[in-house]
Amino acid sequence: MNYDLIIIGGGPAGLSAALYASRRSLKTLVLAKSIGGQATYAPEIENYPGIAKISGGQFSGILYSQVSKFGAEIKNQEVSEIKKNSTGFLVSTKSDQYQASSLILAFGKTPRDLSVPGEDKFKGHGVSYCATCDSLFFKNKTVAVIGGGNSAIESAILLAKTSKKVYLIHRRQQFTAESVILNQIKADPKIEIITDMVVREVIGNDQVTGVILDNTANHQSSRLELQGVFVEIGFVVQADFVKKLVDLDEKNQIIIDSENRTKTTGVFAAGDATTVKHKQIVIAAGEGAKAALSAYEFLSLKAGKKPIYKYE
Repeated sequence: MNYDLIIIGGGPAGLSAALYASRRSLKTLVLAKSIGGQATYAPEIENYPGIAKISGGQFSGILYSQVSKFGAEIKNQEVSEIKKNSTGFLVSTKSDQYQASSLILAFGKTPRDLSVPGEDKFKGHGVSYCATCDSLFFKNKTVAVIGGGNSAIESAILLAKTSKKVYLIHRRQQFTAESVILNQIKADPKIEIITDMVVREVIGNDQVTGVILDNTANHQSSRLELQGVFVEIGFVVQADFVKKLVDLDEKNQIIIDSENRTKTTGVFAAGDATTVKHKQIVIAAGEGAKAALSAYEFLSLKAGKKPIYKYE
């Protein structure tokens, strides 16, 4: 099937791009491994302009419905390969192939692993990367959250609502989380903060029974008994499948210009997978809209038409 634009990624950047593209009457297809992206797992979103408070799932659902209303196709398929050809780009998934005149890469990031012994063994058996998804499996149990950013703090707050006890383990004294949510965990008696510690091993039998911690100052080891480990130490960009089409920086992020263009004509990028500094939902959404308008301009000029610029 042929499309004007294929968008790879179904998070705020990808869906916002689809919204703007379809409103410009571009035949648009969204291909995504998971619709909604990482935003879906946010317990609460309180910093999106115009929305006082909403869950990530609700936010993603509204955006999905809005995009569908204007005619963009959305398919839950993971892209495995992209090839440039004479008419544009051939995009392959495990089950189908699609042709597009232009692309927007908006596939975001994936959770970063601890990369310690026992982690892989206990994935799905006590090791989790999504407190929103798995918190109820740890009701009345003792768990640990690893990390020091907003995601770690929010996960600890969420888990404290149902778990018996929550340890928040961070390698440094200072946290990168916003002070407004950091103050919430300091006031919660079920949350204990452990600083200057790193996880060196996840241990257990069939399920997690604890972790081995190393003190970053004196390198002494200790054992902490618990039943769940929630890893919240950031994300990585998995962009190897597009490295022939785009330039990547040292963090594997897609390098773009101010109009979301990559080094390949007709290929644009937006959101957390790019070199845009701040990784926020509102910024991803705005970048997606920009990328769509740049793609629209490119396709209009390619067809010998003058792009229509108007306030929407």
